[in-house]
Amino acid sequence: MKKTPGIDPQKLTPLPREFFNRPTLQVARDLLGRYLVRRLGSELLVGKIVETEAYIGEGDPACHAARGKTPRNAVMYGPPGYAYIYFIYGMYFCLNVVTEEEGFPAAVLIRAVEPLIGMETMAKLRKQTKPTVLASGPGKLCQAFSLTRDQNGLDLCIAGEVFLAEGEPVPDDRVMVDGRIGIREGNEHPWRFFVKENPHVSRTTPVLADKTKTPR
Repeated sequence: MKKTPGIDPQKLTPLPREFFNRPTLQVARDLLGRYLVRRLGSELLVGKIVETEAYIGEGDPACHAARGKTPRNAVMYGPPGYAYIYFIYGMYFCLNVVTEEEGFPAAVLIRAVEPLIGMETMAKLRKQTKPTVLASGPGKLCQAFSLTRDQNGLDLCIAGEVFLAEGEPVPDDRVMVDGRIGIREGNEHPWRFFVKENPHVSRTTPVLADKTKTPR
């Protein structure tokens, strides 16, 4: 197994349950710099999380729990630290991690990662070779890491086929905060977090600034 400078695959430690059993905005911010780890057969895929979005409770119109508990979103009402993967637009999967106490539906969408290990396999899965677009969006990310509904409900706090590892926490001066993307309601909330000037982020143009521009 190839090693990336600074990363020992044998020492990738899953984040503890307590990390996710906190306010969702804190988790969304603190996930920046952590590692998404995927064991795909005998191969290991690793990416550094560079963009996230928070979705918080039934009072959030953009949250899947806005209309209450359903078979689709049931994982969100469960314990923190589990994968919530859903299918959208009839073609893309999106990876989320459940947050806060069991019974309260909240999660963080992993919007983009910076590939670190297994880029050749990611390129084949994505049919794309440019590193900065391999996982620069939630749908691309799931394609690159071969994530589908089959991984929905997996515990991301144990070193199984998918987990979130300690990684490299990002200092505050490198963190940008903005509105969420691709939603009809709730994008006025500054609940998207991304690493400043990282080329793997899905979008750096400010959403909130766009909404408040003076019309010409």
